[in-house]
Amino acid sequence: MLQLVDFVIRNRFFLVFVLLEVLSVWLIVRNNSYWGATYFNTSNYYVAKTLALSNAAQEYAKLGEINADLAHENARLHAMLADVTQRNPSDAPVGYVPDSAFASRFSYTVAKVVDNETTKANNVITIDKGLADGIQPGMGVISATGVVGKVRFCSENYSVITSILHSQFMVSSRLVRSNEIGYAKWPGKDPSVIDLVDVSKYTKVFKGDSAVTSNQNSVFPPGIMVGKVEHVEVHPDQTFYNIALRLATDFRNLSYVYVVQNHQLGEQEKLKSRTVDQK
Repeated sequence: MLQLVDFVIRNRFFLVFVLLEVLSVWLIVRNNSYWGATYFNTSNYYVAKTLALSNAAQEYAKLGEINADLAHENARLHAMLADVTQRNPSDAPVGYVPDSAFASRFSYTVAKVVDNETTKANNVITIDKGLADGIQPGMGVISATGVVGKVRFCSENYSVITSILHSQFMVSSRLVRSNEIGYAKWPGKDPSVIDLVDVSKYTKVFKGDSAVTSNQNSVFPPGIMVGKVEHVEVHPDQTFYNIALRLATDFRNLSYVYVVQNHQLGEQEKLKSRTVDQK
């Protein structure tokens, strides 16, 4: 208290000056219509600016919650789209009626990326969902824009994904316009470009054509984007194209992914193992 009194005494002239200045401004604004209007317009402008900044800060703070909500909504839409696509396949012959359980066999779990590699020859991704969330090794992983990879290891609360940017990862892919099937495989260089191999040179390949996951795949639903044809080349002594795809997924900015569960995968694998045992 004594320090406050001492401060007032030492700065009394300055404080009186400030008080008189404030009083003068108030009298001018109160008794002069022009300066009064100018004051209120200016004050309203800065109040509006302050409110806009405050609202922007609050919206920014909620971006994480908004992104999570959008990720869950995308998972629901992915499930609906896969179901509709399987129930009404565009390339099915007349009279084909898909089994309802087969059409709805895929479900999706939203996960957040907590670690992501893009600069190595064999890149992996870590997500915040594991065995406790029903995640199992072998499940496919996609993003809102395309294929991401496949679950390799799981702990109780985390999973490691073999990224599509991995030298040993391949995914069966179909060119939409030519309907030709090949395998997408990363050459280990640019994390935004992947090769499409085993596409016969005797079919027409169009630059800009989309490559999507094919029906010959038990891990990913058909029709998930892999990339778009950026470069096509063929040598006279080869029977296959050299095709470069621009990846649909931007791995440098990967935040949320969707782990794909095929509820009939176990049945498919069990049946295949019987054929192998009998060879």
